[in-house]
Amino acid sequence: MRKALAIDSHRPIAAAMLALAFAVGAAPHAQAETAAPVHVTVLAINDLHGNLQPPPDGIRIDDPKDAARKIRVPAGGVEHMATLVKQLRAAQPNSVFVAAGDLIGASPFLSAMFHDEPTIESLSMMGMDIAAVGNHEFDEGKDELLRMQNGGCHPIDGCQGPHPFRGAQFRYLAASTIEKSSGKTLLPPYAIRQFEGIPIGFIGLTLKNTPRLVSPVGVAGLEFHDEADTVNALVPQLKAQGVEAIVVLIHEGGFPTGDYNACPGISGPIVDIVNKFDKAVDVVVSGHTHQAYTCEIDGRLVTSGDKYGTLVTRIDLMLDRGTRDIVSAKADNLIVRPDFYAKDSVQSKLLAEYERLAGPIAARVAGTATATLSRTPNDAGESVLGDIVADAQLAATRAADKGGAVIAFTNPGGVRAPITKRPDNDVTYGDVFSAQPFRNQLVTLTLTGAQIKAVLEQQWIDPARPRILQVSHGFSYVWDNARPFGERVLAERMTLNGQRIEPAATYRVTVNSFLAVGGDGFATLKDGVTAQIGIYDVDALYDYFRSNSPVTPPPTNRIARIN
Repeated sequence: MRKALAIDSHRPIAAAMLALAFAVGAAPHAQAETAAPVHVTVLAINDLHGNLQPPPDGIRIDDPKDAARKIRVPAGGVEHMATLVKQLRAAQPNSVFVAAGDLIGASPFLSAMFHDEPTIESLSMMGMDIAAVGNHEFDEGKDELLRMQNGGCHPIDGCQGPHPFRGAQFRYLAASTIEKSSGKTLLPPYAIRQFEGIPIGFIGLTLKNTPRLVSPVGVAGLEFHDEADTVNALVPQLKAQGVEAIVVLIHEGGFPTGDYNACPGISGPIVDIVNKFDKAVDVVVSGHTHQAYTCEIDGRLVTSGDKYGTLVTRIDLMLDRGTRDIVSAKADNLIVRPDFYAKDSVQSKLLAEYERLAGPIAARVAGTATATLSRTPNDAGESVLGDIVADAQLAATRAADKGGAVIAFTNPGGVRAPITKRPDNDVTYGDVFSAQPFRNQLVTLTLTGAQIKAVLEQQWIDPARPRILQVSHGFSYVWDNARPFGERVLAERMTLNGQRIEPAATYRVTVNSFLAVGGDGFATLKDGVTAQIGIYDVDALYDYFRSNSPVTPPPTNRIARIN
């Protein structure tokens, strides 16, 4: 049975143990040394998404001079992260470096160009020990995830890197991901690490809703079980091996209030999941929601380290030598500051090797932009860059021989990074690839007006995380936030070029291949007929800049929200 966890300090525990040494008449100095708890430092990251270089936006934190304001500070980059990790591990010999998923997938050009091999290599060189799988680890399917673990050349593109790909030198865990054919986990469910003779069990798993977030092709043959049920079933197995200290690495998270190193309040899926965990679970490292927090939920420490490598979470654990359990846990989210942590030379060399191969391709100029093209949605769910991506996909498939499309929809999760204005206004292939890194092919389908409305209603299939599709120029609609699920889109205000969308009429609609097979829960798209496959989404956006530059941010007035 887990004792109440002292989240903030281990000092009272140490004092009590020292008093006990005197009470039993033992030699105070010797007994104090023997009874001293074991200090273990867990270093954690989540949602790196292949950001080898510092992300353009850094991290958003409270202004130290005015807590009512938010500011952005530079953060991230594996060269700087490696230096911070090295310093922290040097200060604490009992340490382990872990992750809570989405280390790869939806990555910037430098990593994605090589199917994320550079990111796996970087983390291996950094000393990563254990990582839970995230939903994005399945973007290219289970076989590609296994290649990330085991190494080898890409089955289609072959060996593109500067040296053979060895695979991850850390252990991926997938406790809730079951192969239907065998009934076994795709990857090991947990790992045990020893510290001065005391074991800590690490359970790693992704969120139950992974099939809603990944193309069905990517999760074919797999099942994703309930997070809490999975963890609770493993607790007896760990205890049977003498493990009392248990840390869960889970790719699911919450939405906190407060700054990056606080948690006056938190909501979201992680709260219910943690409350259902067996009391033997001591600490939870979470991710997925791209938030930063250090929280207490149900008496346990729960952490998350933002996204894109901007933070490293340092978790200090104290383990009782007698009970072998965690008696204290505290956390500190540390900003990976490029101006404070020098570049690690080993990481710099690795990046230089890949940049030498990728640089000429990334530097190709696609066109120009007169301002930054933001992916941040307005209250209706529409973004500037989302509009431009949808327009690009319509342009690429409008011709009769290319699909004959009159509408294009794209999912907001597929628009991964803004296109930031440069001093010379140039937009490069690298910029375009960062915005559209999945390399999904375009698919043009025939849908009825009624099916189009059904697709739009499915934007709220997960009410906690609505996915508002970005729509092409000429199409517009209104949705009512006060109406119930399935009735939010006003049919009479769905129009194409000013004409109402008729339920029985047919329309040629372009989406990416992820959506075409029902990705993000848009199951109605699977009912589309007369499919025609087109070019890759990234190539459509590249061609759009070549043909339409300078590109100016369009007004975000295609989607309207009432109530």
